[in-house]
Amino acid sequence: MRNIINISLPIPLTKVVDREVKSGRFASKSEFFRNLLRMWMEGRLSVDLERSRDELRKGKGKFLKTLSDLR
Repeated sequence: MRNIINISLPIPLTKVVDREVKSGRFASKSEFFRNLLRMWMEGRLSVDLERSRDELRKGKGKFLKTLSDLR
């Protein structure tokens, strides 16, 4: 199932989106924004992983041998 989300962009940003779609890099404006959201989500994951690594380096983390160790 899909939901429709409408956004309002200033003209300069609209031109960027249009240019990217016309270049063939994206099939549609929707695909442009789906890709942008995926990239944002990947960036968030990277930040979370780096925070976890920092916690492990500082001795605040716990290495788990099995999933049952989570409980």
